Amino acid sequence: MSSSGEFCPRCGKPVESREGPRVGDPHGRRAHLCDACYFEDFDLVDAPEELTVRICPRCGAVYRGNRWIDVGAEDYTDVAVEEVTEALSVHVDADEFTWLVDPEQVDQNTILMHCHFSGVVRETPVEADRDVRVRFSRETCTRCSRIAGDYYASIVQVRAEGRTPTDAEREGAVEIAEEYVENRDAKGDRNAFVSEVKETRDGVDVKLSTTQMGRAVAQRVRRRFGGTITDSRTLVTEDSDGNEVYRVTYAVRLPPYPAGTVIEPEDDDPVLVRSAHGNLKGDYLTTGAHYEADSEDGVAPEARRLGSVDDARETTLVAVEDERAVQVLDPDTFETKTIARPSYLDPGAETVHVLKSRAGLHVLPEDAVEG
Repeated sequence: MSSSGEFCPRCGKPVESREGPRVGDPHGRRAHLCDACYFEDFDLVDAPEELTVRICPRCGAVYRGNRWIDVGAEDYTDVAVEEVTEALSVHVDADEFTWLVDPEQVDQNTILMHCHFSGVVRETPVEADRDVRVRFSRETCTRCSRIAGDYYASIVQVRAEGRTPTDAEREGAVEIAEEYVENRDAKGDRNAFVSEVKETRDGVDVKLSTTQMGRAVAQRVRRRFGGTITDSRTLVTEDSDGNEVYRVTYAVRLPPYPAGTVIEPEDDDPVLVRSAHGNLKGDYLTTGAHYEADSEDGVAPEARRLGSVDDARETTLVAVEDERAVQVLDPDTFETKTIARPSYLDPGAETVHVLKSRAGLHVLPEDAVEG
């Protein structure tokens, strides 16, 4: 007789008392099955005989639940192992559970997974073998389908007031868009992609997959280069629920004088533009004093463009005459010229960078030239 006084409800043999729910009664008023009866109907694992996996041949995304998930699948065997793992149910009483798999490539779209399972149940080693056939259904995911179809929901148009954007501005705008999309993609946003980058005579157009990204990229371009943003919507279709779907164009208009431009404001001395955000700000090239346009002029004061820091040329600093004047060599004629001495000039320097324009020779700040 068992020390517990309990008997197997199926065969009547005495059994030891065990913890946990009992057969036929979750509250434990009836005895547990003996080991022989318990293992008679025991399944270590519940595994499907066949699985169908929808996978995108372009990007390797797998369809799970009701959405596509990026897994970057290159080796379909790894995907098969993961899908079988997700589909397995292991018996609740099993301890020290392990499993091994021997994949067999049946054909291009089918892998037969020969699985061997082992565990410990009631202090008894238990093993089981199952074969799971994994079939791959290749279909293009929503994202790749949209990319292939040149889909886009917004356009960021980069233009400039009274000029064409510089190469740095064009390249910078594209770089901003690509970095932003890359960050969104890294965070799991499968809707994030650049559809097209188009160079135009007046600037650059960047087509993006969502209106939110178009707005975010336009704002980042303005933060870096200054300017203004306007937007316009165009009705393109209706969705399956009858809602109107719009495509949005974000026009970023860069200021007429970007940072690094040298201008001559009306009835004033030449100025190196330092910032085109808010009011135009910069440095006078004659004195080094700070310049700021009037509020009503904003970033577009009446001025004549003289050049930019890209036009700077290095020449010899001959002598410092006094607090207001220095002598330098004209980079074209090599004649000694006396010009204004701005406060940012280093009197101990052997060479300086100058801009030669119709307004004369002017020393540029070294940090502007090097930047």
